[in-house]
Amino acid sequence: MKVSKLAANLIGSEIVKIGNEVNDLKAKGAEIANLTIGDLNSNIYPIPLKLKEEIQKAYQNNLTNYPPANGLLSLRTEVSKDLKKRWDLDYSPNDILITAGSRPLIYAVYKTIVDEGDKVVYPIPSWNNNHYAYLTSADAVEVKTTTENNFLPTADDLRPHLKGAVLLSLCSPLNPTGTMFTKEQLSEICELILEENKNRGEDEKPLYLMYDQIYSNLTFGAEHVNPVSLFPEMKEYTIYIDGISKCLAATGVRVGWGFGPSHIIDKMKALLTHVGAWAPKPEQEATAKYYQNPDEVNAFINEFKGRLEASLKVLHKGIQDLKEKGLSVDSIEPMGALYLTIKLDYIGKTKPDGSTIETSSDLVFFLINDAGVALVPFSAFGEAKSEPWFRASVGGLDIKEIEAMLPKLEKALNNLK
Repeated sequence: MKVSKLAANLIGSEIVKIGNEVNDLKAKGAEIANLTIGDLNSNIYPIPLKLKEEIQKAYQNNLTNYPPANGLLSLRTEVSKDLKKRWDLDYSPNDILITAGSRPLIYAVYKTIVDEGDKVVYPIPSWNNNHYAYLTSADAVEVKTTTENNFLPTADDLRPHLKGAVLLSLCSPLNPTGTMFTKEQLSEICELILEENKNRGEDEKPLYLMYDQIYSNLTFGAEHVNPVSLFPEMKEYTIYIDGISKCLAATGVRVGWGFGPSHIIDKMKALLTHVGAWAPKPEQEATAKYYQNPDEVNAFINEFKGRLEASLKVLHKGIQDLKEKGLSVDSIEPMGALYLTIKLDYIGKTKPDGSTIETSSDLVFFLINDAGVALVPFSAFGEAKSEPWFRASVGGLDIKEIEAMLPKLEKALNNLK
């Protein structure tokens, strides 16, 4: 049966495919250490108790009708205050848009800025930019990054590609790597954007920057940097993606916010009125009330990210121990978010049954079945299937489960010849 060309050529999520395999095996009784999901086990990492109580109270008070299209004023006001206090960013409530998590915001940024055939630039690996570029019929320019730069693009990497582009998409801390821009790295990129826009005519679209900082509160020692704090002139060109999904362990609560130039945010709001992508009113009301107590918010974030950091350190040390034993593995020290970047250099090796590990996906499914360990290959984030790099998310496991998983991983890798 015929469907639209867009639907016919849409590529499904490789992460979902791997997750389905894990769920099928677990349903059959298999024990799988699931390091795939950029999510949190809510029994290990529950949302703040006060936030939960406020959500329940909002439902009891029957706040179950439509919220305003751009979000409750009370929440946008609290977000405005938090941005000022946390990052010294000045955005009025009218320049803030509340949605059901960050995905509708990212989609709306693409749809608001990008016309068919417009050039969009983003690094690989990165989360879902390839799919959003496809959904907007963009001319996607994927900029390959290097291990030496922690898989983050440098100004030199981006410079050849920005002429004529309408959107540059960046994320820090980065999904899938958990690595972060330094002040110097991001400053050099901002200078490129400003220089490019100086050379644009009045009838040309500017080069906009979408800056996804959904993990900005989950950093381990390193300082999170953002474009407008570095260069106030970037305010005219920067659209931020943010929210509570990660920093409050609230992935399913679905409260995200974007902020940026008024003319962009207004068009994003108008677009999303036709999609109905607003966050539920009770959750918005509860988040607004929770953010009225910034000390409580910060106390939760600090405790939560401390636990994530501890898990990431255990996993990182475990991989480094395997490296010292002579296995072809490596990992990048975690800087933020939920993720550890792991190298498993076993593509081309032979499995015990005599078949060959030909791609990173082959290795993923071998480890699921032979080690009970599930990872996401960087091919899910735009890299080639020949790349031996993988994302490990610690949000679904406790430290004991991570420790128990490591010997199983070692045994399975040693079975590859």
